[in-house]
Amino acid sequence: MSMPKFGTPRIRTSALALTLGLLPLLAACGAGSDSKSASSEGSSSSSAATTTVNGATQLTVPDGVDDATKKEYIQENAIAVCMKKQGFTYTPHVRSSTETDAFAAVDGEDYARAKQFRQKYGFGYYAGAVYPNDTNVPFSKAAVAKRTAPQDQDEDGLTDAQKKAYDIALVGPPAKTKAEEKVAGCTETGRVAANGPALSAAAEKNAEKARDDQNHANGLALNGDAQLVQLAQQFASCLTGQGISVSTTQPTGLVSMVRLDISRQLPENFMSLSKEAALPLLNKDIGIALKDLDCGKKFRAAYFPKEKAKPYYGENG
Repeated sequence: MSMPKFGTPRIRTSALALTLGLLPLLAACGAGSDSKSASSEGSSSSSAATTTVNGATQLTVPDGVDDATKKEYIQENAIAVCMKKQGFTYTPHVRSSTETDAFAAVDGEDYARAKQFRQKYGFGYYAGAVYPNDTNVPFSKAAVAKRTAPQDQDEDGLTDAQKKAYDIALVGPPAKTKAEEKVAGCTETGRVAANGPALSAAAEKNAEKARDDQNHANGLALNGDAQLVQLAQQFASCLTGQGISVSTTQPTGLVSMVRLDISRQLPENFMSLSKEAALPLLNKDIGIALKDLDCGKKFRAAYFPKEKAKPYYGENG
């Protein structure tokens, strides 16, 4: 899930964690931006920014984005307007798919992109130790720093008291107890703009059950798809022939099986290995990753379009 000001260290830890856990995927249209265009450092790299009459930076929604992404733009823009009304600057930011999904380049949906990634980084686990300054590696020091660093200078020059006021305006006042923790302030204003008023507890429970039921049905449909089942068997046989263990032949599991099985066997210190210790492990990982990619080429070419039509996030979501 995305959140406003992701990684900004000044926001209280409890509020930061709460926002991460509760906010749905958001969005934004550039409504109300009837004045001049302006570039915006730290805003979405895929969209231009405009400035509204009251001076709040607004992002323009790129053409062709899905509904969830539109909501991200709506929320971020609404937060910016809300913060401006309270006398603060908030630079809206919508992360790209590569920023939100560290493994977007490796999953194999785009074969050419995945091959380019895997040829150098394998599945990415050991590459961070070998290439610590490469932001393309999910677990490198540079990538971690990029994901957690402030994306703008909105709070630069503020006094401690002003920074506290900024945080309260953004996420609401600190809760007195853990039970009272909730997203508030301009973040809640943005959420409502994007998603409408919060549902009652009962309605939210019903909506969650409906989502889980649909997810389960989608999983059954994908795993029962005759074409995918046949291609999965071919994929699994190819892996076995390459000396790679197969723990499942269900299409929904097989698509990422090799990578996930390896992740469960990683040493605890895999992110802090020396370059010398990580290099042979990386070379082995590259070999396995490329075998998995080639064995699954036909399967993934059929699987991902069908999974896009019937989204499935696993039974433990």
